[in-house]
Amino acid sequence: MIELHSMPTSNGQKVMLMLEETGLPWKHVDVNIMAGDQFSPDYLRLSPNNRIPAIVDPAGPGGRYTMMESGAILVYLAGKTGKFLPRSVRGKYDVLQWLMFQMAHVGPMFGQAGHFTNRPEPVDAGLQYARERYNNEVLRLFRVLDNRLGESKWLGGAEYSIADIATWPWTRRYRVRLGDGSAHPHFTRWFHALEARPAAQRMVKMAEEIMARMTEEGKKRPRINISDTRDNAERLGKATKG
Repeated sequence: MIELHSMPTSNGQKVMLMLEETGLPWKHVDVNIMAGDQFSPDYLRLSPNNRIPAIVDPAGPGGRYTMMESGAILVYLAGKTGKFLPRSVRGKYDVLQWLMFQMAHVGPMFGQAGHFTNRPEPVDAGLQYARERYNNEVLRLFRVLDNRLGESKWLGGAEYSIADIATWPWTRRYRVRLGDGSAHPHFTRWFHALEARPAAQRMVKMAEEIMARMTEEGKKRPRINISDTRDNAERLGKATKG
């Protein structure tokens, strides 16, 4: 049984969705990043970058295998099951470029937009610049998605793939940016097609249940500021000082 060490953030949801789609047996091992679990020695052995998610596959290549980085995990699971990554050379690279698009653009830019938009301090020129920069980039990326989906049923081509699985969790709150989505009809067509998949519906339900459980458990523990990069670097340094 594959262990998913994670929290149901957008990146965690990617791997949850992939596991549900493939039908592989798996279980969720909670890693509460708000309480600092990602800096524990046990977790750092799985993910030296102290980020979620990570997996442990007892039946991996050569035996027990661990892997970090959500995009790499999706490629690994696609290879393990023969699902959601085309076998043709051209089809495979069509999917991988859109997977990299999510990893390099959608995830980082959506994350930065959320970070700066939700800053609590009074808005000065620097904060306003950051908000405009990243929020405008999010809107540009939605346009890229809409343009692509106007010419292709799925992001990687004619077939549903790990490119779609990687991107969908990051777009689940699209109405905050796009309203009813009517100006992005190809994107919304794709979004609702994926939303209707039984695996996606199971994933959303599980994500809500896991987050509720972790939130309740986290009330009993001191919180850390995961946005404080200096503090995070110091915590990593202390955890790995040899």
